[in-house]
Amino acid sequence: MVNFQDKINFLWTIAEILRGPFKPEDYGKVILPMAVLRRFDNVLEDTKEDVLKGYEQYKNLPEEARDEILNRKSQQRFNNTSNYDFNKLLNDSDNIAENLRDYINGFSKVAREIIEYFDFDKQIEKLDRNDLLYLTVKRFAEVNLHPNVVSNLEMGYIFEELIRRYSEHAEAGDHYTPREVIRLMVGLMFNDADDILTKPGITQTLYDGCAGTGGMGSIAQEYLQELNDSAELEFFAQEINEESFAMCKADTLIKGQEAQNIRFGNTLTKDAFPTEKFDYLISNPPYGVEWKPAEKVVREEHEDLGMNGRFGAGLPRIGDGQLLFLQHLVSKMKHVSNENPKGSRLAIIMNGSPLFTGDAGSGGESEIRRYMIENDLVEGIIAMPTSLFYNTGISTYIWILTNHKAEWRKGKIQLVNAVDYYQKMRKSLGEKRHEITFDQINEIIRIYGEYKETDNVKIFDNEDFGYQKIVVERPLKLNFKVDDERIQRLYDQKTFQNLVKSRKKGEAGLKEEEAGKQQQQVILDALEMLNDGTLYQNRETFTEKLKEALKNAGIDLKAPLQKAILAALSEKDETADICVKNKKGDMEPDPDLRDTENVPLKENIHDYFKREVLPHVPDAWIDEEKTKIGYEIPFTRHFYKYQELRPSGVIKAEIQELEESILKKLKKVMV
Repeated sequence: MVNFQDKINFLWTIAEILRGPFKPEDYGKVILPMAVLRRFDNVLEDTKEDVLKGYEQYKNLPEEARDEILNRKSQQRFNNTSNYDFNKLLNDSDNIAENLRDYINGFSKVAREIIEYFDFDKQIEKLDRNDLLYLTVKRFAEVNLHPNVVSNLEMGYIFEELIRRYSEHAEAGDHYTPREVIRLMVGLMFNDADDILTKPGITQTLYDGCAGTGGMGSIAQEYLQELNDSAELEFFAQEINEESFAMCKADTLIKGQEAQNIRFGNTLTKDAFPTEKFDYLISNPPYGVEWKPAEKVVREEHEDLGMNGRFGAGLPRIGDGQLLFLQHLVSKMKHVSNENPKGSRLAIIMNGSPLFTGDAGSGGESEIRRYMIENDLVEGIIAMPTSLFYNTGISTYIWILTNHKAEWRKGKIQLVNAVDYYQKMRKSLGEKRHEITFDQINEIIRIYGEYKETDNVKIFDNEDFGYQKIVVERPLKLNFKVDDERIQRLYDQKTFQNLVKSRKKGEAGLKEEEAGKQQQQVILDALEMLNDGTLYQNRETFTEKLKEALKNAGIDLKAPLQKAILAALSEKDETADICVKNKKGDMEPDPDLRDTENVPLKENIHDYFKREVLPHVPDAWIDEEKTKIGYEIPFTRHFYKYQELRPSGVIKAEIQELEESILKKLKKVMV
């Protein structure tokens, strides 16, 4: 890549000018918008005079009509009618702030709005106040960022590298996607689509709901051009970060594409393309980031619209919204039809959490996976190497989804273990210590497309990832006895305690509390009549004895109070009779002995229960009303390779060797 690193280093040396008045984390607030302005300036410089002449001729026209004419003269989708450019700004150092504002205001509306998202006017004021504005403009005037010198692809790299340096202490989840990862995602996304993408003059659409600076769109367009130079890929995007949005839109504008397709806002709370469907969808959503700011809107859509909205399959934990973005993308897939026989394909990269987090029937992650898998949307998942991202070294996975699988893929999910497909970088960039080479990218795409099982490729039926969570119950067995120790436990029962509490105030409350104390004493006196050391191993027998004693004492035992007394006077006893919960004799389960088992979806739960449970607990049973269906993808387990432990003698010898080495070093220090 020609002069890529040189350009980055040059732009970042401008930070030296800013040192002092600006904190390091604020350098980007100046460097990023100035880089965009300089690129705009370079793009427009060859046609500047023609535009100024045209402006004098048509300045009385409405802005929209005038811009249409001036854009033709600028040969771009934007123009600038200010008399200033970067070089002319340097001719009047005393008024550079006023003149720079005039230059910015001279841009046509679409470009002016981009600069506004940087909130750059505040920085102009601060730079001018600290006598740094002239120096900053002068430094930027020294670099040529024209697309003929720095391609759009290279500029995307430069922007994202500047952002990386500017955001090294960014919040968790803000991970700018390395370009080699994007290229792999695009290659996998376009896999099996050659019959469409190679058609002469074909136009397809691509959408990214977390677009950043638009790198995914740029790489996808470049990839498609290599495949078919007559094809066009219209890029649609939404981005919540203002600086990233502005750069994405600026890049789109400079490429001569429709900048209105790049829209600002929170994708979860306000879909900028509510009625649009797309051929391809791609995204790198934030990892492990709370979606609480969007909770009210998302929950309302989930509850009010169900599957007619974007989030009908379920809501994940509030601490991680990745699967919300996945559902959002799925909702924007084109339906399979005669006009669109291939449906849509999407690629999304997420961390490991969406593979397995969430329990069966919880309404969260498991339900979302269930929807995706049972509707045969998940085509494949690729495990990536660690340390690929600038801000994190975590494991990541590329998911490929489609609503029109190839015939041989229907009902199947392909897992590819690509964790070893990387090379170490000569110099780390933040947390990024690994990179995937061009050849490795092609190899991963090849083995994915071959669809053959190997050590690194496994193919499963959809049902292999499903399970039935059964609740295994065991009977409650209690003994009962009235003695001093168990009577004392009654004071720990809340229902018994509440007898001496009143919500009433004043005299009425005192009277109620006194009546409660008297009732407590009557109960205690009645229990003393049963305090003869007898051990009861049948709850029904003891309950009748208890009721009789309390009835003789004049107490009509209510259910909550009876439950509290029985709880205080009981203990678990494996030799006792089973407690029953109704007249039919149905066994009452012991909550403390309750357990769950995950039974593969393909297996009969009764066969499993008979084989795996009953031999160990013969009195157990399944509460079938509580059986839930869940889905998880235990990726690592399927590729686990057992490594034999080293002999203990070898380990012992190593420890002894280390100890001797440490002792030698200590002796040298102590001498």
